[in-house]
Amino acid sequence: MCFSPNPALYARIEQGTAEAVRLSEIYLPDDVKSRLVDAYNGESSSVPRQELANILENIRLAEERKAPLCQDTGIPVIYITIPPGIFWTNEMDQAVYAGIARATTTTPLRPNIVDPLTRENTGTNTGHGMPPVHVTSGDRFTITALPKGAGSENVSQIKMMNPSEKALIPKFIVETMLNAGGKPCPPVILGVGIGGTFDKVAALAKEALLEPVDMMTPYEQEICDAVNQLGIGPMGLGGNTTCLAVKVKSAGCHTASLPVAVNVQCWAARRATVEVLI
Repeated sequence: MCFSPNPALYARIEQGTAEAVRLSEIYLPDDVKSRLVDAYNGESSSVPRQELANILENIRLAEERKAPLCQDTGIPVIYITIPPGIFWTNEMDQAVYAGIARATTTTPLRPNIVDPLTRENTGTNTGHGMPPVHVTSGDRFTITALPKGAGSENVSQIKMMNPSEKALIPKFIVETMLNAGGKPCPPVILGVGIGGTFDKVAALAKEALLEPVDMMTPYEQEICDAVNQLGIGPMGLGGNTTCLAVKVKSAGCHTASLPVAVNVQCWAARRATVEVLI
């Protein structure tokens, strides 16, 4: 079944985008909140324990006041799934951008997107080629917003490793967090991409941040434990929990290369999904 251009559908895409962005900015996912509570309960030192208490209170107040969790409301990276019979068009892209602009006014959000050279701010959290909109096929028409702040984004890293360095991947991830220190507002979640190409591996690392954090594979848990041994702790104040979770996504790669990317996410690991009715 093929759908012709439909202004009503475009309106629902705009509304769904605005709602996904709003929800993601205000309400932290339950799995992330649970990991923060676990960190609080497992903290043995008073200063980091108090900082975790402050974070949990921040979350409570954001929900109560329906206000953004953080002053850096980030760039809303958008992930969309479309069912068979739907063909993504430029008009749909524009509907997504309109939804982001609407959320910027109504939530409200800090306008963060600027021209990279002139630094002129568009005021709408949209701009030339931004924010990223990733469209894949799926069973339902969904819009997921993943706001990404600059503090964590700025300390993320990509490394084109040699295939013989496979065993050094955990070391690279731990060193990335060691160099980041308290800048990304820990405790963090680390999205890790392995494989693909230079551009693909960065996308994998960010997509990994969409995964639930209430469980990890043995490989992910091993890396998470190693990061926590750094002792950076909440907001860089020391403590038992520097990393809430490590999530890894992988793809095939060239026989002569081994791309690895680490996309650091702050404690406010925001994401929300809204379904669009068609």
